Amino acid sequence: MNIQQKYENLKKYILSLESVSVAFSGGVDSTFLLKVANSVLKDKVIAITTKSQSFPKRELNQAIEFCRKENIKHIICSSEELTIEGFYKNPKNRCYLCKKELFTKILKLAKINNIKHIVEGSNIDDISDYRPGLKAIEELNIKSPLKFANLNKIEIRSLSKELNLKSWDKPSFACLSSRFPYGEYITPKRLNMIDKAEQFLLDKGFKQVRVRYHNNLARIEIDESSFEVFNNKNLREEIYNKFKVLGFTYISIDILGYRTGSMNETLVPELTGNR
Repeated sequence: MNIQQKYENLKKYILSLESVSVAFSGGVDSTFLLKVANSVLKDKVIAITTKSQSFPKRELNQAIEFCRKENIKHIICSSEELTIEGFYKNPKNRCYLCKKELFTKILKLAKINNIKHIVEGSNIDDISDYRPGLKAIEELNIKSPLKFANLNKIEIRSLSKELNLKSWDKPSFACLSSRFPYGEYITPKRLNMIDKAEQFLLDKGFKQVRVRYHNNLARIEIDESSFEVFNNKNLREEIYNKFKVLGFTYISIDILGYRTGSMNETLVPELTGNR
């Protein structure tokens, strides 16, 4: 099936849902999903964004701006993960705990607004990684139209470009809690360190960035095309000094660069599905 057939199937599926609340983070997938849903269902669509310490303000502002520009009803609710029992201990099912709480809140908001279904932006590529949050989505009967249409990330970016969405080449993003190894406690202070460290690198022109937290060590992941930038000694010293001020003792660059779900590399194959 080609990409245009998948796109048509996506629109038909969304139309069949009659009215939807889109769990909207402002990322590539949810922006594309919201754009298509709005074009198909018009005023029978609302966007719901949850804000928390794991969600950088820059991402929230971009989500707000998109809904304002597209004239889409946008609801912002608070969802503080650190108040969820056991979450701060960062167990292997951390994402499940978060998604369960988050989508339970979205379901209540959808009901208040007389919306029939909740939709979210998982695509078929997400199946290949360890994503315990998908279990919560399934349990709560949240719809995943992009997976239904069998769309992958590359296809979603391509279609987004056709729709003139600025997000078509936006770097992938995951909540800041994903920067911690399982078992490493998540605290407001540590989340703030990561947020400021990544923002600093973004301000320096890096595009795809992760700063992984390993106690007093920051492990920087960047896309391979940016590796040569670190040949600049002045820049390295500037990054080092900034990270020291933020509270890190050691600062390192991951030689493999950015990759999705690198914190899952410590998990056994039975959990990740990899063999």
